This record gives sequence, structure tokens and C-alpha cells, in this order.
Amino acid sequence: QVQLVESGGGLVQAGGSLRLSCAASGSILSINAMAWYRQAPGKQRELVATITSGGSTYYADSVKGRFTISRDNAKNTVYLQMNSLIPEDTAVYYCNANVQVLAITSSYRAIYWGQGTQVTVSS
Repeated sequence: QVQLVESGGGLVQAGGSLRLSCAASGSILSINAMAWYRQAPGKQRELVATITSGGSTYYADSVKGRFTISRDNAKNTVYLQMNSLIPEDTAVYYCNANVQVLAITSSYRAIYWGQGTQVTVSS
């Protein structure tokens, strides 16, 4: 099995910065795309940013120019550097990974989610 553990959330004033981390562990053969999603109270979960194993990135328009996604393939870890935070960024942030899981005699692909980390931006 595979586990994703997030860290780095917290309370910050508008204009401040936070860095989220998400470390994957377990029976991992390789990790394909990794991503960050967020869910604000009363809203649907939305995609924030993605990064492929080769380093290609995608950002939602709402965070473009303020957030940066990166990954350390050796550590199976994805990061989200969030700058110029605004109150509308307040949400629970979840990491997501598309993993090739190593089984006893084969491997299979599966999607995993972290438990979420709260980010609160005060005005």
C-alpha cells in the first residue's frame, strides 16, 4: 500500500507565504503525475496545480504567478510554495499522486490522496 502525508499548513496573514509538503511512502515502483487540490467550506474540491514526473507543470488561473509546484523524485515528495496569499486561498489542501504500486509478482497503477492540511489566510 501507499500513504501520502502532508505538512506545512497553518494560519497566515494576507500577503504571506506558506510551503506545503507531501511525502509518499510504501510499495512504490514509480510515481507519475502529482497534484495539489483544495476544498473550501461549502465548495467542491478544485485542482490547484499538477506536475508530471518529467517536471511539466499546470496551474489553475486563480493561483498562476503566486503558487509554485515542485517535486523531489528521489524523496517521492511534492511541494507547493504559496506566495502572496489571499483570504480566498483558505481551504483544506490535499495532495494526490498517480502511483505505480509494486505488488508481489507484478505492479499496478492507483490514485492516492493525502489526509489534507488546513490553510487559513486572514485579512
